[in-house]
Amino acid sequence: MLRIHFTAEDVGRVRVQSQPDPMWETVLSIFRLQDRGLPLVFHEWRRTAALTCSRDDLAMLRPLIHGGYFPDFLTPSEGQHGLDAGIEALLSTPRLRLRTEVGILAGQHRLPSWAGHLADGDRETVQRLADAIRGHFRSTVEPYWQQARAHIDADRARRARAFLDGGTDGLLSSYLPMMRWSSPVLSVDVLQEQDVHLNGRGLLLVPSFMSVGTPDFLHDTTLPQVLVYPVEHSLAVSAATLAPRLSLAPLIGETRTAVLESIGGGSSTTELARRVGVSAASVSQHTAVLRSAGLIRTGRVGKAVLHTLTPLGNALLEPRLPATA
Repeated sequence: MLRIHFTAEDVGRVRVQSQPDPMWETVLSIFRLQDRGLPLVFHEWRRTAALTCSRDDLAMLRPLIHGGYFPDFLTPSEGQHGLDAGIEALLSTPRLRLRTEVGILAGQHRLPSWAGHLADGDRETVQRLADAIRGHFRSTVEPYWQQARAHIDADRARRARAFLDGGTDGLLSSYLPMMRWSSPVLSVDVLQEQDVHLNGRGLLLVPSFMSVGTPDFLHDTTLPQVLVYPVEHSLAVSAATLAPRLSLAPLIGETRTAVLESIGGGSSTTELARRVGVSAASVSQHTAVLRSAGLIRTGRVGKAVLHTLTPLGNALLEPRLPATA
């Protein structure tokens, strides 16, 4: 059980990341390749990934991502700003941290000889590791990035509604059953027994497409605290990302149908552009038509433009039973 202890200051510093973290997604994808009980939704991904991933990259990554522990330097906080920022942070990892975390791993299972050079901060070995992460991301994670972001957009819309209804208490309570919030402690069902005291640092909740089962967290409690949790792998979101509903397409057009179906509980123009796979300018044109037809409403929330369905738009998307004679 992981118990995260909040102060009043921490409650005001809870955030939900707006996009998947490429470093975490890459690390978690290694676990998914080795997962014998992989959920059905990942079977096609694993079949494709097994064909496209580099054996050299796997040979570098698997010894470090094995069992219950992997080094925290593989998932630096800078990864939230993109793959390049995460790789740069990895390359800048202090030698003492490399030695400490590789040492923890060496106490759990046998490591290849090059791991000693990694622990010593050998620049060539660290660069090889960075290249392996980049290569594995490009071959197995990046092809699913649009789908991953669509699922995370859907999850964030759900969390936003929970926050609007109940503040931070409502947000943290929305993670049942994977987490349980009883102020001031967030309890997470994991195998390890650990207590983390935030002490004013706040908590970053990171939705993940590649995560399965229980949330993941950093071993070093002195680092900026993150909790990486699995999003629901909704077939509806996948369908909206990949293809519009055929029954509506002849009526209002395929792209406009995809936009309407992708709005869900509320989506920004940028989110819709990612889900549908068109430009933000194109989304703006289509939402203007849908708005004039009374199918959606549009309002501004901060700097973002938020689109929501009207009752008429909802009714149009509801499945209809076939007429009987």
